[in-house]
Amino acid sequence: MYGLNTLGISLVRADFEPKGLIPLHTHPRATELITVLEGTIYAGFLLPAENIFKSCLFSKILKPGDVFVVPQGLVHFQYNVGRTNAVILASFNSQNPGFVMIPNIIFAVYS
Repeated sequence: MYGLNTLGISLVRADFEPKGLIPLHTHPRATELITVLEGTIYAGFLLPAENIFKSCLFSKILKPGDVFVVPQGLVHFQYNVGRTNAVILASFNSQNPGFVMIPNIIFAVYS
């Protein structure tokens, strides 16, 4: 959005099909504010601890009009748990929040 250039903020709209997922990722330079416009979204972030096995998951099922804040740099996700399409509007307090995807392979289980 050209009107936001140099204001230190940015926006993104994400459309989800049923069971649509934005997998684990982080924004190293911004806090994210998620607003649900349509559908039902399960969103959450991990609060790290010194011992990785004691990290805490903060999550919530969000309906239209609900807001969820993800602090800067924390690993998080969004998942459409509804049977219909869902739409979110994500706002960032940086015009360049960054996007770092967490590789799925770190969760692989080998037998």
